[in-house]
Amino acid sequence: MLNGYSLDPHPKANFAKEHFATVVIPRLKRDRVPASSVEIVADLELAIRKSNIKKKLYAAKVVGPARPFEGVELYCILQLYNI
Repeated sequence: MLNGYSLDPHPKANFAKEHFATVVIPRLKRDRVPASSVEIVADLELAIRKSNIKKKLYAAKVVGPARPFEGVELYCILQLYNI
């Protein structure tokens, strides 16, 4: 559990993983974002190259996806790199 959200759909499943990504974040104080705002990339270097602060697109390390009760897949932001 992370902030009340289950990161695995079943206790024996190994579903949620850490990833580097580019993430659209309208407000920097967010600690989780919907999967539609996340693009998983191969490594941190690529995430930084693809980021664009003017468009609120940040390089990040995320974990997920998590499925909260509302049924929307979320990624939890572990760290932002180019803020």
